[in-house]
Amino acid sequence: MPISKVNRNVIEAAIIGFEHQKTQIDNQIAELRSVLTGPAGIATTSEAPTAKRKKVSAVARQRMALAQKARWAKIRGEAEPRVPTTPEAPKAKRKLSAAAKAKLVANLKKARSAKAAKAKAAATKKTV
Repeated sequence: MPISKVNRNVIEAAIIGFEHQKTQIDNQIAELRSVLTGPAGIATTSEAPTAKRKKVSAVARQRMALAQKARWAKIRGEAEPRVPTTPEAPKAKRKLSAAAKAKLVANLKKARSAKAAKAKAAATKKTV
């Protein structure tokens, strides 16, 4: 079905109008993006980057707390708080007696033999 001359002109005019609108919209989008990025060109986002934080030991936290207290005391003009020279030693690990260790070994041996016997029984049951 051929397109008449009038319809063709209307369609071409519509295309030109839409292209003009498209350029205006593109310009407005560019302006909005420049407002978002700011003068440095870095886009600001609502999401903060989630970085993994390193764990700080208890001794290090204690040192930081004492240092902060000393800084505040200096600002207030007070005498510096007493700082312990050595941090507390960690608790000693518990040790098993020879009798307790022998008992654990015997129980483990018994459990392993029971497990092996159960597996052997299951294997013979399958074959029969």
